[in-house]
Amino acid sequence: MPESSTPPTRLLSLDALRGFDMCWILGLATLIEQLLKRTFPASPIVTDIAAQFDHVDWAGFRFYDLIFPLFLFLAGVSLAIAVPRRVARDGRWAATRHLLSRAVILVVLGIIYSGGMKNGWDHIRWLGVLQRIGIASAAAGLLSLCLKTRGLIITTATLLISYFLLLRFIPVPGIGAGNYAEGMNLTNYLDSIWLPGRKYDGNHDPEGLLSTLPAIATALLGLLAGKWITGTATPLRKFSGLITAGLLILALGWAWHPFFPVIKKIWSSSFVLVAAGWSSILLGLFYGIVDVLGWCRGLAPFHWVGANPIALYLCSGFGFFRIISERLGTTPPPPYDWLPSAMTFAVMLATAQYLHRRQIFLKV
Repeated sequence: MPESSTPPTRLLSLDALRGFDMCWILGLATLIEQLLKRTFPASPIVTDIAAQFDHVDWAGFRFYDLIFPLFLFLAGVSLAIAVPRRVARDGRWAATRHLLSRAVILVVLGIIYSGGMKNGWDHIRWLGVLQRIGIASAAAGLLSLCLKTRGLIITTATLLISYFLLLRFIPVPGIGAGNYAEGMNLTNYLDSIWLPGRKYDGNHDPEGLLSTLPAIATALLGLLAGKWITGTATPLRKFSGLITAGLLILALGWAWHPFFPVIKKIWSSSFVLVAAGWSSILLGLFYGIVDVLGWCRGLAPFHWVGANPIALYLCSGFGFFRIISERLGTTPPPPYDWLPSAMTFAVMLATAQYLHRRQIFLKV
């Protein structure tokens, strides 16, 4: 893999794919799931399709399980562009300071997003989605300041293999080693005794302590993809390289599944590979369509959302879009009870379009 060079222009495909990813979080998944169930209530095929817009209970993989790791993967791609540019402009120490301060801001925002201190110190959710993005992306960015491509590949493999070995061979008291069931694995056990505050799943958290290690590997895989896409290869080689790498990583993840199951809630190493494989394929497709062919027709809403992902995520989490849509109309009876979800999504898109048109980009 050739070392990356600082790209002269912005990757439009990165914004488009980030916006595509965020749209599902910001209401599109709920809207499509409701429409499918209301339109074809008795179809088992449609029921199976609608299930793809919800998380799997434990082991396995559905489309909606890709949304969070795809965002973290794309954060790694952005690091490959932003970190070299900041180093060239401000120096290595300034880049380090920015990575650390950004991580702190995201952790604080994540704590506020999850309820903050409104119920006291014992009910603070210290780790969550935004916290994981901040910590994992900062770690990947710092590693990119110290290591070249080969070192980053070795570090990624070391994180994934080490995580597997920890869960496979370190016994959980009263249960033993190598158990990957919920509440019986080492990841959940360490959360139950070491993670303070409120946990999302009772005594453990899907964004807990030990599972942060493979999450860093997700960001590193995105960073490696970013180094490739901003490197010196031809556009066709970049496109084919992302697709080929994605297929190989995806196959490797499913080959690992019988020995270390694909489980999002503990961010298993096989899950990292399966999610990164699909992420690389999607990045390759968007890069080929948007940046190589220059075809952006119909993708404008994704660009709007992709330009302000964190701001829109916070607004959605605090219920701003839902409150506005409720003021605009009442909840209709079935089979039109999907209309409030459509209205909420439309309000979100209108907000994203307004911010984009006014060139307001709320960055962290």
